Amino acid sequence: MDMALVGIVLVSHSGKLAEGVRDLLRQVATEEVRVEPAGGTASGELGTDAAAIEAAIGRADTGAGVVVLADLGSAVLTTRAVLADLAAGPVLVDAPFVEGAVAAAVLASTGADLATVADAAREARDEPKF
Repeated sequence: MDMALVGIVLVSHSGKLAEGVRDLLRQVATEEVRVEPAGGTASGELGTDAAAIEAAIGRADTGAGVVVLADLGSAVLTTRAVLADLAAGPVLVDAPFVEGAVAAAVLASTGADLATVADAAREARDEPKF
């Protein structure tokens, strides 16, 4: 694919959780969609790391924008602090972590724009599981 696609950053308290969701997204999205985990602390403990989030955003950005999904609590707060220090562009989406990420990845694979990908992630909240 020659066009830039919306990237996805997964911010979690757990590095394993963020990496696991990334692995899942690799099964539903084209490999051109950059999905970057930012989970845990630099020492491998549970928590969030602002530098890791900022680096993941940089890796995920191909020019079409970046959707950021955070699992809960301080992951949201840390992500907001990182985004406040960056130029406008990356969007923190209030969406379920796994379902929102899947919806975002599928739409990003189609070449959808940032607003459409973010909306798909948000709308995943309303999809029943059964």
